[in-house]
Amino acid sequence: MKLVRVGKVKEVYDEGETLLFKFTDKISVFDKIIPTTIPFKGESLCRTSEFWFRRTSEAARVETHLIEMVSPNEMRVRKFSIPEGNGSIFSINYLIPLEFVARYYVAGSLYDRFREGKISRIDMGLANEPKYGEKLDDPFLEVTTKFEKFDRPLNIDEALEIGGLRRSELDGIYEAILRIDRRIEKQVLPNGLIHADGKKEFALGDNREPVVVDTFGTADEDRFWDKKQYDQGTIVELSKESVRQYYRSNGYHDRLYDARARGTKEPEISPLPDELIERTSKLYMDLFERITGQKW
Repeated sequence: MKLVRVGKVKEVYDEGETLLFKFTDKISVFDKIIPTTIPFKGESLCRTSEFWFRRTSEAARVETHLIEMVSPNEMRVRKFSIPEGNGSIFSINYLIPLEFVARYYVAGSLYDRFREGKISRIDMGLANEPKYGEKLDDPFLEVTTKFEKFDRPLNIDEALEIGGLRRSELDGIYEAILRIDRRIEKQVLPNGLIHADGKKEFALGDNREPVVVDTFGTADEDRFWDKKQYDQGTIVELSKESVRQYYRSNGYHDRLYDARARGTKEPEISPLPDELIERTSKLYMDLFERITGQKW
């Protein structure tokens, strides 16, 4: 077994015909790894991901790469080739070098881009100027880069070229995402959660059918809000967004993105305070229970 990739959260080991994902307790925001670990975070991500892979395969009729969960923080998955450069319409069994985002509410970077004038209310399908937390009339589907230093939103032609996809295949991936997210909403809404948005990754299988890979439906990839609080006019973040907000509130987010815009050295990210570490660890464990209905 060979360590082939160390990501922001996962370590990936090559077992020959399969891969082993080991989920760590590391945490990252804005493409920066925070010099702090969150107890039980890796276990929460692994167990939540395994739950969604099972539900996706059984209820949403979408192929997944999951083979088995090996331990509370390890899973064995199907192996796909990673293209050098762009994907190809002539290849099979490869990881699509794109990330797919489905948004159901105005939040996060979507709201940031609106405020910065990079996206309009018309782009979002809204008649009036949006407010943070507003529900979108229709799902807002986006495709971003995966292997560039920073994720970059793409137009359709760019996504097809980089992904090596036909338009019908991209539409098939969109349909799979919406089927999965309908199951997510059906699962979490009775548990008092709103699924505001989420990111997914896909490979193409033997017949170029979409296969959902990596992880999804967790506090890292998706945004969950407390429904009761939302109905009362307050947005309570039940995801990694609470950590992002900490770095927004102390000014780090603005300093970081100003440095990136200027092409200057990025400021170092500070550790999380102990109180937020404890609160974030509890959030990951509590969210596992609220999502899955299972006990920690």
